[in-house]
Amino acid sequence: MKRYIFTAILCAATAVVFAQTKTTTTTTQTTVTVNDKGDTVEVRTDTVRTRKKLIKFSLNTGERTSAKSDSSEKEMPSKAPGFSWGITFARFDLGLATLVDNGSFNLSPTNNFLRYRSWKSSNVGFDVLQAGYRFDSAFRIYVSAGLDWTHLRLRENITIQQDGPDDALRYTQDNINYSKNRFTSSYIRIPLTFDWRSRQNDAGKRFHITGGPMVGFLYNGRVKQISGENGKEKFNNTYHFAKVRYGVTGRLGYGALGVFAKYYFNDMFDTAAQEGLRNFSFGLMFGF
Repeated sequence: MKRYIFTAILCAATAVVFAQTKTTTTTTQTTVTVNDKGDTVEVRTDTVRTRKKLIKFSLNTGERTSAKSDSSEKEMPSKAPGFSWGITFARFDLGLATLVDNGSFNLSPTNNFLRYRSWKSSNVGFDVLQAGYRFDSAFRIYVSAGLDWTHLRLRENITIQQDGPDDALRYTQDNINYSKNRFTSSYIRIPLTFDWRSRQNDAGKRFHITGGPMVGFLYNGRVKQISGENGKEKFNNTYHFAKVRYGVTGRLGYGALGVFAKYYFNDMFDTAAQEGLRNFSFGLMFGF
């Protein structure tokens, strides 16, 4: 978890923009005078004025930001329709992961070996690419791409087997007391999002209601164990996780903060014994 938080902080730091505006104005004034001898003399006077705007730090969270100067600014007009695309760091999810076994939050006897610690099983993810179309200031649609991890902190002292037939997820019962036994799936996530935004209030913030379908492509599975006997061990494999998963996601928030929920329609594993075992996650989100 520390690695993901560090990654989020690093990405946020690269998205910070440092800006300082310096405006220099030169005014020339010509004065005509007559000296004691009756001659006409032109005197030119240059006045240099320098105005600096305050240094602004801003993080791209989807809200409109503007640098304030010493003069008042008018409210920006409604945005015209248009396309946008680029690199971003948005929708950083940090929540809890839950298994749904054929519509129940209680695991069946077949899947009871996957018993997990609810408050230590987490879902972490964020988007790094985005392309979309803005219809007006209130509504836009965009497709994004990012990374998504689901960590199950297993209660049992078992080791999920890397290889084996596709009929069931297999494991061994270990005579070791693991202080950490984590079972992780890692996906590239590609959500399609419909985003409704309210008008900006006096603080420059909006309410957001977003949602849409999401697809994920498996790129790694991992078992991480920590014990006094063997120290820290990591094993990478697909572990029969679904190669492709699909579902829906919804978000509700204000400003840069919000809540999220994700539910996947297909099974978590490509095994017959784990049919009907699916993934549901919910929690906090940072950065629209």
